[in-house]
Amino acid sequence: MKTKLAHVRVNVKNLDEAIDWYESTLGFKIAATWPPEKPNYAHFEAGNGATFAIMEHEDYPSLGRLNFNTDDVEALWIELKDNVNVIEELFSTPYGSRKFTITDLYGNELGFVQD
Repeated sequence: MKTKLAHVRVNVKNLDEAIDWYESTLGFKIAATWPPEKPNYAHFEAGNGATFAIMEHEDYPSLGRLNFNTDDVEALWIELKDNVNVIEELFSTPYGSRKFTITDLYGNELGFVQD
């Protein structure tokens, strides 16, 4: 059986605050929210890879870590490091990549990796 990861979601306490943080801090762009009458879910433009989404839910943060590939991890690190909660500073991994890890407003772990 072959599989392909197509969609991931993390839970947040407040959808509006989280959308603002993901857009203003990370530069993500909203693709859609749901349901129309009172959204509690939003997903962002995807590019190449899985769709990333957030959902207002009482069980936050979500357990686990999401790693996003980037083509210039050094520049992203310089841009973000003083404005976010850092879990792991930028470092070289034993397998040849460079990465750092932060949390969003609600403690969800987000890694940024350059191979």
